[in-house]
Amino acid sequence: MPEDFGRHVDMRLNSGPPEPQAPMGGAPSVVPYAPGVTPPSGLFAPGPSPDFASTPEEKKAAASTIETELEPNTKKAAELADDTTNTAQKGFEGWDTAAGLKKVADTWDQQVRNLMGRLASEKTALRGTSGLFVRNDTGLGSQFLPQSKLNGL
Repeated sequence: MPEDFGRHVDMRLNSGPPEPQAPMGGAPSVVPYAPGVTPPSGLFAPGPSPDFASTPEEKKAAASTIETELEPNTKKAAELADDTTNTAQKGFEGWDTAAGLKKVADTWDQQVRNLMGRLASEKTALRGTSGLFVRNDTGLGSQFLPQSKLNGL
């Protein structure tokens, strides 16, 4: 067994040195981020946000980013992966590896379709949110208008 084998055993994605054990009866220490990783702050920080609202312009910008960057780049990455996988699959023709690559490619394609659908729905939701709020406010105003004693003053 190689001498440095033990050193590699503890190397795992998002893992750090073992946490010290909590004293008897105490709650264990929870560290959700790997050492050296700065926890998110601001808009993407977990938990309640003091400034949850965003402007219609920010929503439009986010929808535009999805349309002009995320969707086309995701499609390009998927096509590149498909091309590379198809080439590898042809190279392993007649081997079980080719069948495995086909299964992986099919799974990848389904995941890409799901992601593209999710991006499209998020884009649509961002673009429709402002109109939804306006329609909601207008609808509520229409409901209360006949009942208001201030109506007609």
